[in-house]
Amino acid sequence: MTKADIVNEITKKTGIDKVTALNTIEAFMDVVKDSLVNDENVYLRGFGSFIVKKRAQKTARNISKNTTIIIPEHNIPAFKPSKTFTEAVKKHNK
Repeated sequence: MTKADIVNEITKKTGIDKVTALNTIEAFMDVVKDSLVNDENVYLRGFGSFIVKKRAQKTARNISKNTTIIIPEHNIPAFKPSKTFTEAVKKHNK
């Protein structure tokens, strides 16, 4: 499902126009991105959490040059679905 598909579904279910739905989705994504950039998690009860995970420093290999490089510690965004969301997906796939 793409962003356009989500906008279409929201307009069908709520009756608001596509421009308003698109602006709302864009604003939501901006708020989530800004929160994660500022190292703040976003919790949506019944849906899941957008969290910042910290990755430790590690050693990797560049196979083509046969050298070792160090990848520094860094943060990555992640999504953790809620228990009810996970259970609903599991039940649907059975």
